[in-house]
Amino acid sequence: MAKTIAIVNQKGGVGKTTTCVNLSAALTEAGKRILLCDFDPQANSTSGMGVDKTVSRGVYDVLIGSIPAREAITSTRFGDVMPSNKALAGAGIELIGMEQRESLLKNALEQVAEDYDYIFIDCPPSLELLTLNALCAADSILVPVQGEYYALEGLSDLMNTVRIVRRSLNPRLELEGVLLTMFDGRTNLALQVAEEVKHYFPGKVYATVIPRNVRLSEAPSHGKPITAYDRTSRGAEAYTAFAAEFLKKQH
Repeated sequence: MAKTIAIVNQKGGVGKTTTCVNLSAALTEAGKRILLCDFDPQANSTSGMGVDKTVSRGVYDVLIGSIPAREAITSTRFGDVMPSNKALAGAGIELIGMEQRESLLKNALEQVAEDYDYIFIDCPPSLELLTLNALCAADSILVPVQGEYYALEGLSDLMNTVRIVRRSLNPRLELEGVLLTMFDGRTNLALQVAEEVKHYFPGKVYATVIPRNVRLSEAPSHGKPITAYDRTSRGAEAYTAFAAEFLKKQH
C-alpha cells in the first residue's frame, strides 16, 4: 500500500508545488511508483508535470462527480498525476453539504493505493476544507519552509491544525519532515531561520536544502520537472539529493 504524504504549508510561495513535482519526478526516476495528486485549484503541479489542466478529468471529478479514481489519473514519464483544474476552487463550498466531507479524498486515494509506493498531495496555500481533506487522507505531512524572516509565522497555526486533525479525525498523521527551500546560505538571516526551524522541529529537518535557483523557476513554464529541464542545475542536484535522503529516511 502506498504511503500518502501531504505537502503542506498555508503560506503561499514557499515551494510546495516545486517540491511536489520535483520530488515525484526524482523518485520515479529512482524506480518508485509515484502518484501526484494535485489538490490545489491553481493546478500548477498538473501543468508542471506536463499535463494539460484544461482538458483533463481529475480530482474534482472524483470528489464531486464520483468517477472512479483510476479514470482520473494521467500517466507521464515523470510519474502519474491526478490533475486539478479551476473547478476545484468551488469544491470547498460544494463539499460543505456532503456526508463525511473531510474523508472524500481519503476514500478516493484508497481506491488506487495498492498501485503506488508513494502518493504526494499538493495542498492549497490555506487551512480550509480542501487542506483538511488532504490531512485526513495522509499518513504524514512534509512541510517546505522558506529560508526567510516570515517563514516561522504560521507554522504554529499549521501544527495546531495537525494536532486537532490527529485528535479528532486522523490519529496516524505524523510529521514526515521539514524541507528548507529558496535557501541562500550566504545570508545570516537564512542561517538564523535554519537554526530556528531545527530548534522548532528537532530531528525532523532534512539535511538537504533547496537553493534559490533560476532554472527551478523556469522549468514549470516548459511543463517539465527540473531533472528533465536542466539536469546539471543546482536545483536538479538538490532535488535528486533530497529524493535520496527522503528514501533513506523511509528505511
